Amino acid sequence: MSNNLQPGRIDRVDWSVPEFDCLRIRAKSSKYCLVVPVINEGERLTRQLAQMAEQGHMSAVDVVIADGGSTDGSTEPGLLESFGVSALLVKRGPGKLSAQLRMAYAWVLEAGYTGVITIDGNGKDGVETIPRFAAALDAGVDYVQASRFIRGGRGINTPLIRWFAVRFIHAPILSLAARKWLTDTTQGYRAYSSRYLLDARVCPFRDVFVNYELLAYLTVRASQLGLSVLEIPTIRTYPNEGAVPTKISSFGGNVDLLKTLFSTLLRRYHP
Repeated sequence: MSNNLQPGRIDRVDWSVPEFDCLRIRAKSSKYCLVVPVINEGERLTRQLAQMAEQGHMSAVDVVIADGGSTDGSTEPGLLESFGVSALLVKRGPGKLSAQLRMAYAWVLEAGYTGVITIDGNGKDGVETIPRFAAALDAGVDYVQASRFIRGGRGINTPLIRWFAVRFIHAPILSLAARKWLTDTTQGYRAYSSRYLLDARVCPFRDVFVNYELLAYLTVRASQLGLSVLEIPTIRTYPNEGAVPTKISSFGGNVDLLKTLFSTLLRRYHP
């Protein structure tokens, strides 16, 4: 395998996707793709990939790393190949998480996958539930959301301020927008059918999605359109000590999240 990344290409001219480089490590072998968005996750990512490999997930779904520009060596192609990763995408254009996801989802759909599962690369989510997301897609669910707050789920070491914000601010506002009660709306651990992402009433490949807007928008749009939505119980674990793995700053990032919530509620991201 060559370690040389090549410029990525998306043929849909009506899709806005940031410039990116791509390296296909393994041939397509599944109908579902597991996207792992990362940026400098270091050992958290390598431990997570090792767990996924040990549990056999690399043979059940094609795993794609959506890198926002890591410099810590954790996305080195040879290392990813050793864990069974199928492809590496590296965003070169502007934008943060939503831009990474636009890059990854566009690539996944162009490659012919019928569904996409997304899990953060910071090791907080229990990877043992990955098959349940694939099974939900098999059953025809269009949007599958992880939740630590429903029966069978667990939140371990969740900081009190985060627990409060999710339960009493984030989830109620997005549930109101969705017209459906959702319990764990900050979770990046989720799945979408290709039918949902390709629906002309959704249009996720737009420049308006830069930071965290796409997660909020896709959380509410499925039920607004009458598509099938399901929550799956999962375990989300925060470290006992040290910094909490997050890309959101304590003040500015939270202000932006509030703006995103109310913009979603007011349908400002609708096509």
